[in-house]
Amino acid sequence: MDDHGIALPLSPALRWENDADGPAVVLLDQTRLPAAETELACRDVPALVAAIQTLAVRGAPLLGIAGAYGVALAAVRGDDVEAAAALLADARPTAVNLAYGVTRALAAYREALGERGDLAAAASVVLEAARELHVEDARAAARMAGHGRGLLRELVPGDGYRLLTHCNTGVLVSGGEGTALGVVLAAHRDGALARLWIDETRPLLQGARLTAWEAARFGMPHTLLADNAAGSLLASGQVDAVLVGADRIAADGSTANKVGTYPLAVLARHHGVPFLVVAPTTTVDLGTPDGGAIHVEQRDAGEVTHLPVAPRTPVAPAGTLAYNPAFDVTPPELITAIVTENGVASPVNGKTLAALVDAGA
Repeated sequence: MDDHGIALPLSPALRWENDADGPAVVLLDQTRLPAAETELACRDVPALVAAIQTLAVRGAPLLGIAGAYGVALAAVRGDDVEAAAALLADARPTAVNLAYGVTRALAAYREALGERGDLAAAASVVLEAARELHVEDARAAARMAGHGRGLLRELVPGDGYRLLTHCNTGVLVSGGEGTALGVVLAAHRDGALARLWIDETRPLLQGARLTAWEAARFGMPHTLLADNAAGSLLASGQVDAVLVGADRIAADGSTANKVGTYPLAVLARHHGVPFLVVAPTTTVDLGTPDGGAIHVEQRDAGEVTHLPVAPRTPVAPAGTLAYNPAFDVTPPELITAIVTENGVASPVNGKTLAALVDAGA
């Protein structure tokens, strides 16, 4: 519990360890789920960068935590901390939390080194800064769950919610119990979840592989669907609200999230279904003015032309070109509300969003 009586579970997806083999950022390898729950010990920054780029660790809030621990790892090892921080911050350009975590940890390291001139003492300080960020994110997850649960009560009459989600937004992306899936979990614990609809989330199947794994773990009633079945599902009246996360939120309220989110928002608006984005204020980038200024990561074509699980079987003829943006951008006018740890922005615009960021300053 924190000082406000909020439970603070720390995610099983990441932890710091310093054993006989030395310091490490230990990850639950998300590329192996759900077939195997395998841990990956990253003992230097290049290994952690590789884990970030291959999506062994992913999800905006958790990437921020990983970035902070990565700076600590370089400091504890006695590596070039400035160079390590640059590598980490550039590993995935769209997810603003990664750069935030790196920048925060690096600032703590620089300040400690300047004050004490002692590398070991500075390493200890930056490790503590990473741990603080980890706990803060768990606290933010708990608060988002509370705000989101309250918003569902306002928007959806009665209980027995039927909720649709895209990609993965639970314990695998957070220091706590997640963003959008954390809200779903809160409803489930209240006995208010009738059905969680899970988009498979092409091309890497984060919904099928990860969200379904989490839903089963928590005993949620859930059903998997192909992404392109969401339209007919919404048309049938079997969805009460759509909940998604975000990897970057621009100053005007535009959100970048896993590719497939934007068409889902269009469908939700057409069918009169609330579309909710759940993300901590660390995902808000007031320095990015609007959705057009968000840099969208383009990933390898092989993620589309081959199956995303071993063995990597081709599903398209050799030489086929593929368009593979990792994210798409949803404009604020399609978003019913953005839920943060500081409250809810609705309507979504620069003024309501900035007020929530300022509330946590």
